[in-house]
Amino acid sequence: MEGAQVPPVPEESPAPDSPVIDTTVPHSARIWNYWLGGKDNYPVDRAAGDRYVEAYPGILDIARGGRAFLTRAVRYLAGEAGVRQFLDCGTGLPTADNTHEVAQRVAPESHVVYIDNDPLVLSHAQALLTSAPEGATSYVEADLRDPDGILGLAAAELDFGEPVALLLMGVLGHLGDHGEALGVVRRLAAALPRGGYLALYDDTDTDDAHNLAQQEYDDTGAVPYRLRPPEQIAAYFDGFDLVPPGIVRCERWRPEPCGRGEPVRTSTLCGVGRKP
Repeated sequence: MEGAQVPPVPEESPAPDSPVIDTTVPHSARIWNYWLGGKDNYPVDRAAGDRYVEAYPGILDIARGGRAFLTRAVRYLAGEAGVRQFLDCGTGLPTADNTHEVAQRVAPESHVVYIDNDPLVLSHAQALLTSAPEGATSYVEADLRDPDGILGLAAAELDFGEPVALLLMGVLGHLGDHGEALGVVRRLAAALPRGGYLALYDDTDTDDAHNLAQQEYDDTGAVPYRLRPPEQIAAYFDGFDLVPPGIVRCERWRPEPCGRGEPVRTSTLCGVGRKP
């Protein structure tokens, strides 16, 4: 009716369990999503990512090289090694070739459990929970600083009496103290059965330009990331039998022919080890 007042439409309130996402501070998972061509990021992330690239262009090669290593390592584990269970800690945001996609292309019955404590990752969990009918994909909210909590939750999803591959891809630098990071790896590794695997990559502190760019990023107020000496990264594999070629730069771990000449050299180390 003309002249009648229309009641205001109430603003939607977030559900009580909706994660709170801070879009005013750059976020490492969103920045890596941006570098890898994803869409789950905000202007603050793109601006921080562009500044990082301007200071250290090699970060794009590191991001892409780490993702390519994950793909090759999971393909090896699901194929040649015959692993059917994967515990991916600190999975980050979904992009192309997520762990379950790679594993289930090789072995559709593979079961992948993703671990993360990030609210943005939690809000995208449904994108991860898409599995081949023969297999399973699960998402568990837990903190890397609580390995016992991770193992307790993962045990409800995985059979630790059978081989499990533990994946720690570019996440251990979030633990600022090397002793803490080493302790987390050893506690998680202790729960693996014989024939289980550890696969990880992480950035080293061997490139001064990279160190400076990382410090400038940390100074923005974002969650800092610790670049470590190569010997500290190698220590994560203590007690494991290394799969050839051992601990090497990401681009050197079982590279695949690409027809584009020599791969770009990075400062990131990686490896896959089998628990004897």
